[in-house]
Amino acid sequence: MNGPSDIEHRRAYNCEIMLSKVKTPLAELMDYVLALDDSAMDVDQVDNLIKFCPTKEEMELIKGYKGELDKLGKCEQFFLGLMRVPRSEAKLRVFSYKLQFGTQIRTSVKLRRVMQTILSLGNALNQGTARGAAVGFRLDSLLKLNETRARNNKMTLMHYLCKVLADKLPDLLDFSKELSSLEPASKIQLKILAEEMQAITKGLEKVVHEKKLCKKDGHVSKRFRKSLKKFLATAEGEVKALACLHSGVGKNVDALILYFGEDPARCPYEQVVSTLLLFVRMFNQAHEENCKQIEMEKKKAQKEAEQEKKEAENERLRQQKEAEKEKREAEKEKKGAAKGKKEAAKGKKEAASRVCWSLFWSLIPCGWWWQRWLDSSPYGDL
Repeated sequence: MNGPSDIEHRRAYNCEIMLSKVKTPLAELMDYVLALDDSAMDVDQVDNLIKFCPTKEEMELIKGYKGELDKLGKCEQFFLGLMRVPRSEAKLRVFSYKLQFGTQIRTSVKLRRVMQTILSLGNALNQGTARGAAVGFRLDSLLKLNETRARNNKMTLMHYLCKVLADKLPDLLDFSKELSSLEPASKIQLKILAEEMQAITKGLEKVVHEKKLCKKDGHVSKRFRKSLKKFLATAEGEVKALACLHSGVGKNVDALILYFGEDPARCPYEQVVSTLLLFVRMFNQAHEENCKQIEMEKKKAQKEAEQEKKEAENERLRQQKEAEKEKREAEKEKKGAAKGKKEAAKGKKEAASRVCWSLFWSLIPCGWWWQRWLDSSPYGDL
């Protein structure tokens, strides 16, 4: 290795930024991890360390470095520190799991408030019965929320719980985000871990026992005994650290089971985690179904409102047409009445005219005879 420049520049730069946020000295970093001491780092910092674990190529670049550590950058020093601990990345992941599992579920304020809401709903439903006024409930009761249905058979108690939270405590709907360790935790089988731990311990005991027996073999086993001694110098420390990790996980498991009021002897870890994980999935599904139902009802109401608006507009147009028709008919009647009146006046005038003419014509013969008489009368010259 020639120096810090052998590590890709951007990765080395980002790694140094990450390390600047970890206050623990690099030389002591893995000591805290091996001791499962959570006083120096939180889970986010440990997860960031995991992200910057050296790759095989990076290990090849720096494993041959024989110079002074001070001449290396912080990134390379960090890589070398991790490489001194066998399976350092796996140990960091165990440490991260321990930090999450030990704190996430038991310190989740949202989960606790959801549980309190469930207890309140149960007491409200069982009011007046022997099961009312309960101070708690069994963990497996969470799964029964999906089995209890309303009278119309359309809504389960899980849907109703989501509805209550959405209406009154909407900030609790995303409580599952505080339980991100549930998924990986559900894949761990403590029985298999215990069996593997026991096998490793017994294997080490056999190696230690064989080392003691080799002393009696004399010179023929000297080289073998020397190799065993070198192997045990590393192996015993690793097994001890592994046993410490296993013990820490066991304590956290018991604490979790007791947190939910269950008996660790009767309610195994796998049952607790699988129940919680299934509850989270059913809760999220019920909430999603509620949201879809609300959206459907919203669209239906909007469609009905648009239909009513359309019908109202059609009715308005119909009434407007009716009014215009009535107006036209009224105007027509008015014009007809005026025309009738005019025709009546004209008829009256024509009747009067006919009377005058009739009188006139009736008087014409009298005037003719009168004139004729005057002409023939002796008084005509008077």
